[in-house]
Amino acid sequence: MKSERRRSRKVWVGDVAVGGDAPIVVQSMTNTDTADAEATARQVYELARAGSELVRITVNTAEAASQVAKIREMLDRMGCSVPIVGDFHFNGHKLLSQYPECAEALAKYRINPGNVGAGKKRDEQFAAMIETACRYDKPVRIGVNWGSLDPDLLARMMDDNAKREKPLEAGEIQKEALIVSALSSAARAVELGLSPDKIVLSCKVSDVQDLIEVYTDLASRCDYPLHLGLTEAGMGSKGIVASTAALAVLLQAGIGDTIRVSLTPEPGGDRTKEVVVAQEILQTMGFRSFSPLVTACPGCGRTTSVFFQELASDIQDYLRSQMPVWRNRYPGVENMSVAVMGCVVNGPGESKLANVGISLPGSGENPAAPVYVDGVKTVTLKGDRIAQEFQLIIDDYVRTRYGNER
Repeated sequence: MKSERRRSRKVWVGDVAVGGDAPIVVQSMTNTDTADAEATARQVYELARAGSELVRITVNTAEAASQVAKIREMLDRMGCSVPIVGDFHFNGHKLLSQYPECAEALAKYRINPGNVGAGKKRDEQFAAMIETACRYDKPVRIGVNWGSLDPDLLARMMDDNAKREKPLEAGEIQKEALIVSALSSAARAVELGLSPDKIVLSCKVSDVQDLIEVYTDLASRCDYPLHLGLTEAGMGSKGIVASTAALAVLLQAGIGDTIRVSLTPEPGGDRTKEVVVAQEILQTMGFRSFSPLVTACPGCGRTTSVFFQELASDIQDYLRSQMPVWRNRYPGVENMSVAVMGCVVNGPGESKLANVGISLPGSGENPAAPVYVDGVKTVTLKGDRIAQEFQLIIDDYVRTRYGNER
């Protein structure tokens, strides 16, 4: 049973609301060189088309900062209004000051308190970034990361811990330092004039249990919106499983206002996969709906044919590919359920529970596949065109069920 959603402030990032009563937001990040405006704009567009509601870009050099406004203009010409977030480390204070068009074009700034400088410079450079955010009325994500934690803060906390009668484990101090860094940086930003309604926090680590512990503690100590993500989650199934395990526990507890699944793509892989995974986490948990999902059986000795596997995969890909068009034309279609079942054991029952379902005959049975629409058997498909005919049935269902255009 899901816990009640944690109450947090609402922060507007462009026209996207994060926190408060807003839906949990999916975001992603480009891996292009931002100095290549065309490649970056194209990837931002692809991520937004896949469903990323915020897209972060690296702003690390003068060449990158000089292209941000151009990237925004290119996206606008493409009809893509997704807010873009600037990711700053080490030199953000200089880039935001030297390239005001960059500061204005971005919808939000990400600041890592561990990477804004050392000693007196840290305070000055952090202040410069916050003052720029105030000047352009931009929200800020104060994003603390396990791998770049403020070394001076951690050293002080370790020293204080050593003086205790019963010192805590070093790992516990590190986790506390993450939270202290985020909260103290937020407090300083407010002192500098940034509204609390302009602040989002994150404390990212790469271990599942540590992430759950840190965010559970952080959520109890502030009302800022929280960005969830397992940093450096990894590749393939490991990254997907680790991210899902961590985020699911927190989301189930009502913690989290925006999420990213930080997958390492395969060489030449599609960056949009992390968006799909984030959406499917939220959708399978019942928080939001993004695209019709396909229920399919795993296969067994009754389903030696791979036809039902290919059909399930093809239908899922088709449904997702249609969503950029369907999303506006057929409101509510994202809630549609489709079943592609491999044999007669559970096939008819699962097919009846879906909006549209097909029950394939399995191996060694008559090549006849009954189709169910809203629980009622409507036709039995036979022959070599079962896949094409089933897709046409889905198309017809979408038009007739969700066809009241906006």
